Parts: sequence; structure tokens; C-alpha cells
Amino acid sequence: MSGPLLLGVRHHGPGSARAVRRALDGAAPRTVLIEGPPEADALVPLAADPDMRPPVALLAHVVDEPGRSAFWPFAEFSPEWVALRWALEHQVPVRFIDLPAAHSLAVREDEEAPADAQDVRVDPLRVLAETAGYDDAERWWEDVVEHRAGDTFAALDEAMAALRESYGDGGRGRDPVREAYMRLQVRAAVREFGDAVAVVCGAWHVPALRQRTTVAADRALLKGLPKVKTDLTWVPWTHRRLARAGGYGAGIESPGWYGHLFSAPDRPVERWLTKVAGLLRAEDRIVSSAHVIEAVRLAESLAVLRGRPLAGLTETTDAVRAVLCEGSDVPLALIHDRLVVGDVLGEVPESAPAVPLQRDLSRLQRTLRLRPAAEEKELDLDLRGDTDGARSRLLHRLRLLGVAWGEPARSARGSTGTFRETWRLRWEPELAVRVAEAGIWGTTVLAAATAKAGSDAVAATALADVTVLAEHCLLAGLPDALPVVMRVLADRAALDADVGHLAQALPALVRALRYGDVRGTDTAALAGVATGLAQRVFVGLPPACVGLGADAAAEMRGHVDAVHAAVALLEDAALRERWRAVLRTLAARDSVAGVVRGRCARVLLDEGALDDEGAARLMGLALSPGTPPGEAAAWIEGFVGGGSGGGLLLVHDERLLGLVDAWLTGVPDAAFTDVLPLLRRTFSAYEVGVRRSLGELVRRGAAAAGVGVGAGSGSGSGFGFGFGFGEEVDPDRAEAVGVVVRMLLGAGAGAGAGAGGGVGGGG
Repeated sequence: MSGPLLLGVRHHGPGSARAVRRALDGAAPRTVLIEGPPEADALVPLAADPDMRPPVALLAHVVDEPGRSAFWPFAEFSPEWVALRWALEHQVPVRFIDLPAAHSLAVREDEEAPADAQDVRVDPLRVLAETAGYDDAERWWEDVVEHRAGDTFAALDEAMAALRESYGDGGRGRDPVREAYMRLQVRAAVREFGDAVAVVCGAWHVPALRQRTTVAADRALLKGLPKVKTDLTWVPWTHRRLARAGGYGAGIESPGWYGHLFSAPDRPVERWLTKVAGLLRAEDRIVSSAHVIEAVRLAESLAVLRGRPLAGLTETTDAVRAVLCEGSDVPLALIHDRLVVGDVLGEVPESAPAVPLQRDLSRLQRTLRLRPAAEEKELDLDLRGDTDGARSRLLHRLRLLGVAWGEPARSARGSTGTFRETWRLRWEPELAVRVAEAGIWGTTVLAAATAKAGSDAVAATALADVTVLAEHCLLAGLPDALPVVMRVLADRAALDADVGHLAQALPALVRALRYGDVRGTDTAALAGVATGLAQRVFVGLPPACVGLGADAAAEMRGHVDAVHAAVALLEDAALRERWRAVLRTLAARDSVAGVVRGRCARVLLDEGALDDEGAARLMGLALSPGTPPGEAAAWIEGFVGGGSGGGLLLVHDERLLGLVDAWLTGVPDAAFTDVLPLLRRTFSAYEVGVRRSLGELVRRGAAAAGVGVGAGSGSGSGFGFGFGFGEEVDPDRAEAVGVVVRMLLGAGAGAGAGAGGGVGGGG
């Protein structure tokens, strides 16, 4: 070799990876230098471990602040990974020569460059592609590198030199410092090994490494750099995180496709379309061998027509759309997600360095047979079983620690029992950072979650936050944290006089009682706090419901519903009876907002604490002529609105429907436009069948009584009222309108008509 062998590559390029392997085989260097953090030199031997499977990444994080971290990903088709494995196979020393992570992590991202740095940063591939007449940098790279067998290092070196002459460092503010450090490391390797040195780095840096500078000048650039203490390890990575859509700066658009090109250098198009056919067949789509053969022919023909050396991803995608998907783009989304990007998750050996918390988590994952996976999967748990119960506790503990491996989900079975849980699991590489951050709380998941829960309870300022935390402690099985949380909860509840805050806190507390019962947890202290909290709500609710505006009244109505649901779950007959007394007080008090009074009356009716006569009396009072129309409409909304089955109540109780009907006919013209939005919001929430039934009932009632009320219910178009506002209904004029409406809606569509104005409550 004459001088160091500089191999400029594209990170994660299969063509570059194959070219690097050929170059190393031909040159047989005595050492290999790779762009990467030098602190990782001690981790190099792990790359030869049979349990190490890319994609993987080097993770560096600040010891005292694990959230400040950086990744150096490696895929099977990454040139750096190929160089690393080549060196290990040939027992050649490997060194990483990029700026140490101790320096790079000491500078925060927002301190590295001005806010508009991304606007001026040069993308070399994009510039070269545009210069060559391409509008797609990925397609240009495939044509000049991926689909050609020859080495392109000299050409890329020349192209990057020209770009750097035009753009300088291309907006990469830290690159001069990095390149100075790399030059120093190359010089040191040459002194030790002579010219038999191979350097594998991003093609952009090659001209800078060839640049003749003095040692003093390079060291001057490095003088005074900030430094922090860091830890490094290997962590699993995913193809999805290699994709640019995942936010990785040096990412590629199609890691699955590039992985295929690297692993199938012969007949890649045929093999790729066979994969696509297998995926579509697994999704119950009819795909035959003839489809695959025709798709291959079409892809190759498109490549010839477009002047490409080989069919690329664009041609194969067009062929798949035309032949295998019959022109539909819908299956292409699945193909892109599963194959073009992919859900491949790498593995690292157990011997890789890890914080104690990560080791405990890995042990629990093996014990509970919860293997991390890159693809999202749904996990149904039966909490009555020991294994599923332990899985649930682990996932809840991780959520407390901010490690969002799993998220609770609604069960596909529709089960709402407290002995079942459904989770959606997906392991993301960044979770390794979250685990490292959580390591400050303890060395095991249980100890860390316990410490974190206690700290969060002391730091919480809102009562509702503490009650939610108590619920999480029971879900996560943290008996040692619960006394601390309960003490804070009792203190916060004693000091908080806001009824809204108390009402928000009560439901979570009661849910925690139920979950505790399922898990066999002693919740006696929790029950006492819940009962005391409920009694404070009962005392403070009536005065808090007086003098409310529309928004505050709607919020208070929600609090009433939440408290009612919570009290219903408490097995305390005396408490329930006291709650009913509070509801009676609110329902009968004129100074309480209409929507709250109406809701309280409805709850009492549903509970059997108010008979039909009582409900009719309260409605009659609320809808009396002396009540302002807006307040009356709000009462109706509270009584029969909100998707609470109020529509069916009116369907089955025509007396209540008649009261609403009679009130509507008497609303003055000037007030009608004010109450119209409330009426539409109330009735539009009903299902189509309920609206149709109400319309028929109103129409029949109006016809029988001869009053100025009508309803239209054609084709489920909505529940509407027509009003005469003091005028008599003209049946002939109404029928003329009905004929036109029936023609517009189509044959067989029924339509009623009413004089005056029509209100389509959701049509």
C-alpha cells in the first residue's frame, strides 16, 4: 500500500459495503480505522460474538445525565460493520477514530450551531444527484453505486472534493473539529503500522483527511473542548429506526430493500418479488407464480425504458402495483411497512455492558417470556394467572419509570372486567436510553419504580395526580410505595378545597380500590381516604354548582357523572344514599345551572330514586313559561343529552316527550335562534334509529292533537322539529313541501312536513 487507504462510503449502503470488503481483501491492511467514538474500542470484540446480530448500535450516554446520549447504528449492510467484521475475522486491530463521545456529548445540540443550521446544511448526495439530472438522490445512488460491481471510491472522493470547494464544511459546524481529531488518529496509526492502514469513513470526510495540515494546527482545534464522563455499550437497533422517517439523521429511506440487495446479490429482483408475493399471500390475497413472473418482466422492461442498469425499488414497486396489486395503492402501504422498511430487531449478547437496571429488566423479560420485538403486537393478560399478573406488574412499573415499552389498549374481545388487561407492545431502541435514565432510581425494576413513585408523590402539586399515582402503585404492585403516596394523598386532600379537584381525584381512587381487590392488595387505607374524599365532595358540591357560566356548568356536569360512577363502585349503602340526597338537592334548586339540574334528575331517575311522576314534575318546572329558553334548553341537554340513553327514554316515555314537544312549540321567535345550537347538540348525538322513532312519535302526536308540531325522519336524515310560532298548520302547503322532499330523498323515503322553521338535529 502507498499511504493510508481512504475508503469513503455512504453509511448503510450495501454497494459501499461490498466495495469495502473487496478493497480490504485486496489491500490486506495491518489495521482498520473506522468512523466512530474511540471509547468503543473495548467493545469491538463483542461484534464477533455469535449472539450479536445487526442491526445494532453503539450507545453513548453521559453518566450523570443518561438522557444526553448518542447512537452509532450499524446494519448488516453498513460498510463500517463489514470493515469491523473483516478485521475481527483476519485478527487485525480495529480502532474508532471519530471525536470522542466525551467531547461530543459535552456540547448540547442547541449549542452546536445556530437555529437555522439545518436550512444551510448541504446534503452531498442530493447535490450530486441534481447535478447528474436526477430528482431523487436514492435513485441516483442506486444507479451509480448499488447496481454496479466496480469500486467507486476514487469517483466519490473527487466528487466530494469538488463539493467541499464550493460549500466549505457544508453547514456542519462540528466537522472541522472531528476531522482534525481523525487526522491525528490516522497519523498515529501510520507511525505504528506504516502505510498499511485502511480508513473507513463517510465520503464527505475523505478530502479533509487527505488535506495536509500540521499536527499543531489540528491540536489547536481540539484545545479547550468541554468533556463529560460517558458510558458506552451495544444496544439492539431496528430497520425502522434506520429509516429517515424515524428521525435518524444519516438514515435511508428503504433499509429493508437495502438489506435485501446486500443479502441477495444474484437475481435480486426475482427474489424481492418472491418476498412480496409471500407477504401478500399471507394477507389472503391471490398471487400466483405467473403474477411473479410477469412482475419480474415488467420491472426489467421498465428499467430498460428508463435507462437504468438494473431494476431498482421504483421499478419493482411499479411492477408490484400493476401486476400483484391490480393497480391498487392500498397493499403497497403494507409492502412498504413490512418489507421496504421492515421490523427487523437486532440482538446483543448478554456479556455487553449494561446498567444494573437493564440487566434486571432483561432477566424479567426472559423469565416472563416477554421478548422485545420491533413490530407492534397486542398482548391480552388474565390477571388471575401468576405469569400474566407478573407481566402486568412489570409493564406498569416500566410506565412509572417512563419506559413506554407497552401502552394499555382496549381489548379486541370487548371485555371490560378488571381481571383482564390488553397491552400494545413495541420495543424502540430509544428505550435503552430511558432505562439508563431510570437507573438512578434503583438497580432493579421493583426498587426503581418504588423510589420513583414516592418521589413523584412528594413532587405532585395536583390532588388528581396523586390519586392517579396511587392507582398506578396498585396496578404495578408497589406495596412499599403505597404508604408514602397515601400519606401525601391525605395531606393534599385535607388542604384542597376545590370541589372540582376533589371530584377529579375520586374516580381514580375508586378504580385503584377495584384493581387492588383483583390483585389481592390490602386497600383498607385507600378505602378510608376514598370515603372521606367522597364526603367532602358531597358537602362542597351544592354551593359549587351555583352561579356557573355555560362552560363551567358543562365541566361541573362531567364532575357529577364522574362522582356518580365512583360512588356506584363503592360498596357503601349509606354513602350511596347520601349521594342521592345531594342529587335531589341539586335537581330541585333553581339557582343551580340547568345542565347540572337536568343531569341530576336523570341520574336519580336511572337509579330508581325518582319515579316517573317526579321526573315529569321536575321537567315541567324546568320547561315552564317563566324559565328562560336558554336555561330550559340546558336542562334538556343535561337530562336527555350526552349519549346517555336519553333518546330511548323519550321514545319509551311519551309523556316526557310531550313535555319537550309542548315547550318547543312555545319558544318565542327571538329566543329560538339562541336555543337552536343546544337542541342540535342534544339530539344529534342520538343514533339514527332513535331519531327516526322520535320523529315518527312527534309526527303522529301532532297529527292527532292538531298542533303546530311536525317531524321529519326520512332515510334516517335526522330528528327535526317544525314550529308554527302561533300560526295554524296548513296541511296542503305542508304536503306540497313533503312531495318535493320525498322526490329529493328518493322513492320510498318518508318525510314529514311542518310549517315554519325546521331544525335538523343531526341530519
